[in-house]
Amino acid sequence: MLKSIKPLSLIILFFCFTMQLTAQQNWKSITTVEDLITSYPETIENMLNQFNLDYTGMERVKLAYSNGNVVEACNELLAYYKNGTMASDLRKEIPTKTMREVAAADTILTNVFEVQNVRGKVPYLSDGHRDWYYKGPNNDKEWAWLSNRHSQLRQIFNTYLETGNPKYAQYIDLFLRDFIIKSMPYPAVKSGTSVWRGLEVAARAKVWTKIFYGLINSDYISPATQLLLLSSLPDHAHYNRNFHAGNNWLTMEISALATVAAYFPEYETSGKWLDYAIKTMSDSMRDQVYPDGVQTELSSHYHNVSLINFELFKDICDKANKTLPDFYNSTIENMYGYISHMVRPSGFRLLNNDGDRGSDRDFILKGAKKYNYPDWEYIATNGQSGRKPADGPSYFYPWAGHFVSRSGFDGSAQWSFFDMGPWGSGHQHNDKLHLSVSAYGKDFLVDSGRFAYTGEVAEKFRPYAKGSAGHNLILIDGKGQTNGPTHTQEPLADSHFKITEGFDYASNSYDQFIDITGKAKHTRAMFYVRNEFWVVVDRVETDRPRTIEALWHWHPDNKVEKERWIVKTTNEKGNLAIIPVGRQKINPKFIKGQENPDIQGWYSPEYNIYGPNITSSYTTEIGTDATLVWLLFPSEKKMPKVKAKIKSENEHEITVDVSSKGKKWQLVIPFNNSSKAKLTKP
Repeated sequence: MLKSIKPLSLIILFFCFTMQLTAQQNWKSITTVEDLITSYPETIENMLNQFNLDYTGMERVKLAYSNGNVVEACNELLAYYKNGTMASDLRKEIPTKTMREVAAADTILTNVFEVQNVRGKVPYLSDGHRDWYYKGPNNDKEWAWLSNRHSQLRQIFNTYLETGNPKYAQYIDLFLRDFIIKSMPYPAVKSGTSVWRGLEVAARAKVWTKIFYGLINSDYISPATQLLLLSSLPDHAHYNRNFHAGNNWLTMEISALATVAAYFPEYETSGKWLDYAIKTMSDSMRDQVYPDGVQTELSSHYHNVSLINFELFKDICDKANKTLPDFYNSTIENMYGYISHMVRPSGFRLLNNDGDRGSDRDFILKGAKKYNYPDWEYIATNGQSGRKPADGPSYFYPWAGHFVSRSGFDGSAQWSFFDMGPWGSGHQHNDKLHLSVSAYGKDFLVDSGRFAYTGEVAEKFRPYAKGSAGHNLILIDGKGQTNGPTHTQEPLADSHFKITEGFDYASNSYDQFIDITGKAKHTRAMFYVRNEFWVVVDRVETDRPRTIEALWHWHPDNKVEKERWIVKTTNEKGNLAIIPVGRQKINPKFIKGQENPDIQGWYSPEYNIYGPNITSSYTTEIGTDATLVWLLFPSEKKMPKVKAKIKSENEHEITVDVSSKGKKWQLVIPFNNSSKAKLTKP
């Protein structure tokens, strides 16, 4: 209790508090070693105690410190890093001074940061520090988190190296000094705050390490800032070592721990940190990557996040001469293989679960070159370079349940993605049996995207983004799917899929729907006639009458119109028609940008970016088990005349005849037995 503290202790406590408060208020003037030691003696004392002063090259630091000369010890410590040859891959040549400017970087210099497509100006507090807890113009905690990863500093760093304009380096110096001083003391507890959360801690450790070595010989980075970095990096490593999470978070946090350990082996605990990181990352890779190379969250976006950090970790260990298990290296290659096989002909990745529709082309090309896979290069360049794959063009990943059908590898190829796997271990959407379709360089049928995680956009759209209504699925009695299993213990059997020279087949079922009475099961079979069209069969088994609503979401770039029960695009190049097949002709309705009574007809290609798109909705009443059949017919130009009819149907399969432009096909489509799938041309 306070009353038990003796008067002298109170005076000392008051003096330290007053000194630190004064330092906080005058942080901009703290530039020299002496300034920092005077203002924050305990910080410097703690920093020096983090080092192994017996490390080769640190003799002069140890001598000065053992003699009680802290100023000299700090100067010798900085000299050790300035004059050393460690981290040669991060050291940059200091550019020639110029007055060149870059507009985007100058915006950052005004403390205007763009985070997930939202711009916000970070305000100053009364003590002169920036408000590092500022949540952006939408009061979104995600904005605060991501701004504290300091990606904006990486941009300024690159701009300084490019231009040589001192103002960019000076901004980095002030920015870092501001942040580190304001964020002290390190709380050393697991946290979700804007400053001390694991992902932000991990990202900063990586950015700061590059900046420390990249600008180690710059006159514009003050000794005080350099020492503050050296004092705070062990705190960042401690956090990542003791409070890391799992899944893709773990890969980011443990790769950051390895970054500090490998690039600063002089820290007393670096060896233990690196050993822990190797074991933890290896164990995590086994746990979070399926044997087919797909990260268990089953989101293309977070698959890439994990892959990037697994690979970063491998590079760090290679430089530190640390050997990783053989499976670690082969898993990285398998993960690259997956994104190479899933990529759209346009170079854009899957848009599934939580993720953005970004391009994977350059990423795949980097992996192809690094690991010598010319077939990946061939896919990513649409056959312009590399070597044509011996397999494909369609691929199935049985643990993930991800099926990509393609007509070929050219830029105009037909492409579809059929999701028939487990729910996923994180960032999941209730979208099992969803189908996306592209052809002739255009996206036609799409996933709705992720919109946002927090803030106003999320409050409005997040349930739609995660729910079945935002996907190309059916709703039963107006209800979508419930959560499924996060992991699978075995791959899908061969009975679920079939890839032949002339066609692809895949099927699976789902029977868990939100709050519906009785029993209902949805089975979807996808049959792709290569280079021609898709037929989708939706089989509903039910113990009572139901209302069935089939949803097809169109990419907003398409011109979409109805022709009785057919929905089709009328684009100049690249078109698709959805043609219901069967006796029951269901008239569709278009929903676009709807907010009431439910959100429907919206599309989000990137976080915080969204707009209306057309959803074509087909609703019908069924009294017992029923089958809906859809012909998805693509065409490069104007849609030709197409005829389709159900030839026969029983409880096991359906036979469909299709004809167009003088060609005829007969498809035998089993509901759940790939061996019975058959294509003939009568």
